[in-house]
Amino acid sequence: MLASSVQRSKPTPYPSKARSALIRRAVVVLLVLVALTLITISFRSPTSGALHGLQGAGSTALRPFQIAATRVAQPFRDGYDYLSSLSSAKSENERLKREYRVVRAEAIANAAAQAKLAQVEKLLQFVQGSTFPKGYRAISTGVISPPSGPFTHTLTIEAGSSHGVRLNSPVVSDGGLVGIVTNVFPNTAKVTLLTDSYVWAVDPRTGVRGGVAPGPGGTLQLTEVSKQKVVHENDPLITAGTRSARYPDLYPYGIPIGRVSAPPGATDTAMYLQVQVQPFANLGSLEAVAVLVPKNPRR
Repeated sequence: MLASSVQRSKPTPYPSKARSALIRRAVVVLLVLVALTLITISFRSPTSGALHGLQGAGSTALRPFQIAATRVAQPFRDGYDYLSSLSSAKSENERLKREYRVVRAEAIANAAAQAKLAQVEKLLQFVQGSTFPKGYRAISTGVISPPSGPFTHTLTIEAGSSHGVRLNSPVVSDGGLVGIVTNVFPNTAKVTLLTDSYVWAVDPRTGVRGGVAPGPGGTLQLTEVSKQKVVHENDPLITAGTRSARYPDLYPYGIPIGRVSAPPGATDTAMYLQVQVQPFANLGSLEAVAVLVPKNPRR
């Protein structure tokens, strides 16, 4: 058995996979060489040579296929351009909206600041004017919480006892009397408006005196004016102050209150005139006010 010969199969020079790889590599190398040769000939040959003619013929033959491919691809290209432009438009729209919101907020803030500045300037003119009550100093401050509705007669200011604000201190704006301090905290104070107060007033033109008090529907009236007195429409009213130093009034003399807004009238059975009053101060849109405190407060 050991001596018996076994017939073996002849080995193949290269496996089939190796042969395929060699063929592919050879084809690639051949194509590269052909391409380099054609490029070299194209550059060195004249413009009217045979190679250029062949290129022109090939280009002419392939032209219908190029046109067909372009027409087939055009709807897809248009769709892509539309979607791309739509996405860009949405992004641009969002960016413009954000910029608009920022600009709008800045414009509102600037308008509010300008309105407050205008009130502060007018208030400063009143404080430094000749009609400012003597013996008083002004504590200028801003309004934190304005009246929230027609039936709200108080507001909150951002100055309190730590700033020198005292209870029953008159409060004025650029237009005139606003009200009186009715509650004081360290850094804030509550002000009751003129529409919920009683102020002794005088007409500086005629000398007619009366009390400015709340009327129906949040209006103001000059009360306790005898029917024999003469009061004219548009006559100004100011705080009357006090006639006796022993009994000082809460409001010093001369603070503008308002004007007579309509011709006074009265019924046959009434004892007093009915006098409507329009306040000088715009009580619904106050930004800055001043609290009047005595320079030498009484203990």
